[in-house]
Amino acid sequence: MIQVQIDHLLKAQGRSFYWLAKETGVSHTTLWRLKKDKAQGITFNTLESICRALKCKPGDVLTMRRNKTVKSRR
Repeated sequence: MIQVQIDHLLKAQGRSFYWLAKETGVSHTTLWRLKKDKAQGITFNTLESICRALKCKPGDVLTMRRNKTVKSRR
């Protein structure tokens, strides 16, 4: 499962979610969907804008988390 780490990056830099929307030109709704794992995808332009604003790499914004597997009971 891919997770978006926007909240962690903003907190580390003392920035707000509103600041990121204003700085990147990415709509608040789009950023909210990314933050809440409701987005179906992200464009390279959006990812690049976020990385430029937060002075980070794409791997800092998007991380891979292992899925928790549930064993079925028989």
